[in-house]
Amino acid sequence: MVALQEAYRQCERLARDHYENFPVASWLLPRRMRPHIAAIYAFARGADDVADEGDRPAAERLRQLDAWGAHLDTAAAGGPLPQDSHEPVFTALAATIRSCRLPVTLLEDLLSAFRQDVTTTRYATWTEVIDYCRRSANPVGRLVLRVAGYDDARLDERSDAICTALQLTNFWQDLERDYLKGRIYVPRELTKPRGAEEADLARRRLTPAWREALRDAAARTRALFVTGRPLCGAVRGRLRWELRATWLGGTRILEKLERAEYDVFAERPALRAADAPVLLWRMARWARTVDPRPSGR
Repeated sequence: MVALQEAYRQCERLARDHYENFPVASWLLPRRMRPHIAAIYAFARGADDVADEGDRPAAERLRQLDAWGAHLDTAAAGGPLPQDSHEPVFTALAATIRSCRLPVTLLEDLLSAFRQDVTTTRYATWTEVIDYCRRSANPVGRLVLRVAGYDDARLDERSDAICTALQLTNFWQDLERDYLKGRIYVPRELTKPRGAEEADLARRRLTPAWREALRDAAARTRALFVTGRPLCGAVRGRLRWELRATWLGGTRILEKLERAEYDVFAERPALRAADAPVLLWRMARWARTVDPRPSGR
């Protein structure tokens, strides 16, 4: 049996090793929150990796995700955990669920989205994409708020807007990568009227039609960032800095996409060392503005 502190340490190592565009359990978070956020991340990362193993049959990946869900049920119920390589993840997660009183339905929503990644590779409407984000991204923001001690519908709504915007930004940034995995998240209601064809993606050509579709998608995404921005001033302490860093990182990626006219085939936009001065300046400038009174606990 893995000791609890060692389980948390393994989750934190996993979070550090998989650092991507946005902070994950970073030093900006209050220290007491970091192990819990790392446990949630390790759970989500493990399930997402299963869904992304495209070289394995879909039925096998779905069975493994079902097993992941069964482990979640056991962890939530306080039952005996799996004696395998996943034990540290569920040991830490079980303790976090109890300590932070996490709604298990949020974790189940994440699994639902990962299952959808196995079975759904195209989207007809913007509404369908937003529903996917509701389960793939929004639970993460709400879980972070719960770990921080907030349970407020107004904060949840703003968090949902930011999390959906971050997920969408990742879709547009990873258009080529996702296509190579067999997925396209840009819905047909944005591509078809403009004449954007899948064949162009196969040829690694970002045509004017694709640029126009992505311009529309990016504008909708930016509006969500704007809607969610007040959350970054509505929480207390170091969490507000973490949220600001995440918001600024996401909008910076979107800005890079816009400047490159969405041509991810030429270069995938990502945060680099050269972006640090810009982000720090924007963070400092933000700090001089007047934030709303913190809400919730």
